Amino acid sequence: MDFTFSEEQLAAAEAARGVFAAVVPDSVPSPALTTGAVAEGFDRALWSRLADADLLSLLLAEAHGGSGLDAVALCLVLREAGRVLARVPLLEHSAALAAVQVHGGPEQAGRLLARAGRGELVLTVAAHGRTGHDPAEPAVTARRDGPAWLLDGVQTAVPWAYDADLVVVPAHTEGTAAGRTVLALVPREADGLSAAEQISTSGERLAELRLRSVRVGPEDVIEADGAWEWLHSLLVTGTCALALGLGERVLRMTGDYTGKREQFGHPIATFQAVAVQAADRYIDLRAMEATLWQAAWRIASGAPGALPAAGDVAVAKIWAAEGVRRVVQTAQHLHGGFGADTDYPLHRYHAWAKHLELALGPAAAYEERLGDLLATHPLG
Repeated sequence: MDFTFSEEQLAAAEAARGVFAAVVPDSVPSPALTTGAVAEGFDRALWSRLADADLLSLLLAEAHGGSGLDAVALCLVLREAGRVLARVPLLEHSAALAAVQVHGGPEQAGRLLARAGRGELVLTVAAHGRTGHDPAEPAVTARRDGPAWLLDGVQTAVPWAYDADLVVVPAHTEGTAAGRTVLALVPREADGLSAAEQISTSGERLAELRLRSVRVGPEDVIEADGAWEWLHSLLVTGTCALALGLGERVLRMTGDYTGKREQFGHPIATFQAVAVQAADRYIDLRAMEATLWQAAWRIASGAPGALPAAGDVAVAKIWAAEGVRRVVQTAQHLHGGFGADTDYPLHRYHAWAKHLELALGPAAAYEERLGDLLATHPLG
C-alpha cells in the first residue's frame, strides 16, 4: 500500500493550516474555571472561514459544489483542527453530508448538500447511544406510520446539538421492517424532540436528546443497508485524526518547554529519563498515524482486506484512545506544576484529549469489537 498523499489532499491540508492559523485555544474561558459551558455555541467566524475555503464541502462531488475528495483528505484537515482545538462541528457535519451523498436519495442530496456545503445548514450526528459506550442504533426505535416514521428513544452526548439545523439519528426498526438500522434527518425543532444540556470535559455543550413519537417523513430517512455502519466508521476515524493532531501539538509543546526549562544548569530535555519518556510518546504518535491512515484508506478506497474495514477502524481507535491519553499524561508530568496552570493551554489539551479518548467508545470497546471480528474472520 502507498500512503503518499495526492496533490489535492495536500492542498486541502495546506488550506486548513491557513484557516486554523489564527485560532487561539484560549479564546474561550477555561473549562477548569467554568461550571457550565465555555461558550453558548461553536466558533461561527471560523465556520465561515472554513466555508469560504471550501473545506465544509470537501467530500462532496463537484455536482454539489464540492471538491470530490475522500476520507483521507478529511482526516488531514481534521488533524489540523485537532492541533488548535477548533470549536466547530467539522467532523460531524462532513460525515453526515458524506452519508447523505453516498447512501441517500437524489432528492435528499439536491435539497441539502449544496446548502450544507456552503455552511448555510449545520448537521450533526447522534452517535453515542444511551450511555456513550453502548451501540447507538438500539437507543432509538423507528416504526412505520403510513409513509412516515415515528422515532422514540434517547441519545446522549450529542455534540453541537444546540447549534445544528438537522441531527442525523440512527434508529433500529420495528414492525414489518424489523431488524434494520435507518438514518433519520431530524430537524432540531421537531415536535417531540427535547434536549437536556450536558457538558463535556472540554467544556463544550452536549445534549441528551429525547425523542417521543417524533414524526419524520420518508424524504428525511436513509434506508440503505450499511449506511449507519459506514457513517459510524467515518466518525470514529475522524475522531482518531483529531486525537492525532492534538497529540502532535502537545508533544511539540512539551519539547519546547523541556528544551528551555533548566535544572542543575542544563535543559531537562537532555536528561535521559525525560528523553526516554518523550521518545515513547513519539512512538505512540507514529502508531496512531499509521493506523489512522490505514483506516481512512480502507474507507476511502473500499479495498478488501483480511478483516472488514471495521477491523482497521477498531485498531485505529484503540491506538488513538490509549495513545492520546499517554501523550497528555506524560506532557503534564514533564511540565510539572506548570502544566496545570490555567494561563497555559496544556490543561485545555488534556481536557479535550479525555473527551476524544472516550468519544464513540473507549479503547476497551474496540478491543472487544476487534476480538469479535477476528473470531468470525479467522486469519489463515
